[in-house]
Amino acid sequence: MSDLSREELDEIYDFAIQLGKDAGRMLMDAARLRMGATGTQGQKEHVEKENAVDLVTETDEDVEAFIKNAIAKRYPSHKFVGEESYSKGASRDYLIDDSQTWCVDPLDGTVNYIHLFPMFCVSIAFIHNNKPLIGIINAPFLHQFFSSCHGRGAFLTSPNEPNSQPLPLVRNPIPPMPANAPSKCVFSCEWGKDRRDSPDSNLHRKVESFVNMAAEIGSRSGRGGMVHGVRSLGSATLDLAYVAMGAFDIWWEGGCWEWDVAAGIAILQEAGGLITTADPPEDEANAPIEEVRLGSRLYLAIRPAGPSATETGRQSQERTVREVWRRVRNLDYSRPGA
Repeated sequence: MSDLSREELDEIYDFAIQLGKDAGRMLMDAARLRMGATGTQGQKEHVEKENAVDLVTETDEDVEAFIKNAIAKRYPSHKFVGEESYSKGASRDYLIDDSQTWCVDPLDGTVNYIHLFPMFCVSIAFIHNNKPLIGIINAPFLHQFFSSCHGRGAFLTSPNEPNSQPLPLVRNPIPPMPANAPSKCVFSCEWGKDRRDSPDSNLHRKVESFVNMAAEIGSRSGRGGMVHGVRSLGSATLDLAYVAMGAFDIWWEGGCWEWDVAAGIAILQEAGGLITTADPPEDEANAPIEEVRLGSRLYLAIRPAGPSATETGRQSQERTVREVWRRVRNLDYSRPGA
């Protein structure tokens, strides 16, 4: 695990759970203020950052400041990485190292939040030795609170349900991936912020990949995947939570930063899911399937899977990875300055 004791990690987990609950209440309080406001009274101003699809609100900054201050008071020696902490274009370096680090997105799904679409959340991860050990995702509008701690399991709780439910929430025993995956799978993906309309842009590569996954079997030069459905929530964090839950089978995405995925990766891995790179290698049929490096910006997640008569759960996950790789394009999301 790490050089942290079980007692130390449990104490951090309890603190993170309370922090996630408090931050979620802040998000909902601000949302209720907007829903009840008339005209401009009580309305939070929206501040445009890079472009029309990358918006940040005062609430985003307030929640991050609250979380950062609470961590600094309780654990002054710990590092903090948040969306506002990353200076655009300042470094090509990865943000996570061996240090005890908190990685936080105070408001994932900002565009959803602005439009009061319920798919938004606060995301808090605790990382040590480059591995996310604790994940907290609070989606307060949905009354869904996901949490995990390394070695203790991954769970979903709700204010309406007194007992926590272990992840995944799918049938017991957990089924393997479908024999002809990605067919019969729910495929989750995001359009992303890179909307350049040029022939070989990330946008066009994504669209081609989405169509490949959705098209009928045998079409598109054999790349048709005939997935059951394609879903786009507008929140990478919640995409990962729903893969861990078993509601999504596959998530494929490029362009995410550490704070977008750290908590979701912690929860997914603790639930038994697989996370690797989104980019297909040259030899996708035989290349090793390795755990993705946090900060790579390219992610492919597969839900927890159980064994079948012919393969282990891990084998069915890896088979699905290779079938996804066969149908998707490489994406270009380098880090600033790289």
